[in-house]
Amino acid sequence: MKCPFCNHIDSRVIDSRTIEENTTIRRRRECPKCGKRFTTYEKYEEAPLIVHKKDGSRELFDPTKLMRGLLKACEKRPVTNDKIKSIVDNIERDLRAAYGDEAESTQIGELVMKYLCKADQIAYVRFVSVYKQFKDTKSFMAELERIMYDE
Repeated sequence: MKCPFCNHIDSRVIDSRTIEENTTIRRRRECPKCGKRFTTYEKYEEAPLIVHKKDGSRELFDPTKLMRGLLKACEKRPVTNDKIKSIVDNIERDLRAAYGDEAESTQIGELVMKYLCKADQIAYVRFVSVYKQFKDTKSFMAELERIMYDE
C-alpha cells in the first residue's frame, strides 16, 4: 500500500481488526521510509442495489440519501448519529437479504418505519407524516392511535 505522506510504494501492517459486523477490515499501517502511520479499510465489493421508484424509474440505492431523510426526521430528537447509521446499515442489509439486488422504494419506506418506530416515536411520526402524505387529520390521528396502542 502506497504511503499517502511520502508516496513510498510499501508499508507494513501494524494492526488489523474487523468492523461493521465483520464486513470490513480496518488496518493500521506504518511507512518504513517516513515512519508515519495511516489507516486503510478493506471491504468486499457488492453488486449495486437498484431501487424501483413509484414513478417507474430506477436508481442506485443511496445510503447518504436515506441518512439525510433520517437525520431530518430525527432533528432535535435524542437519536444519535451512530444509531441513525446503524438504521441505514440494517435497512441496506435487510433489503439485500430479502430482495437481492433490486428493491421497491415502498419496501425501503416500510423498513424505515419499522426501525424508526423502535428508535424514536416522534421521529417515526415525522417520517410517516411525509411518507404517507396524509390527506386529513383523521388519517393522521388513526396512525397516532395505532402506535399508541401497539406498545
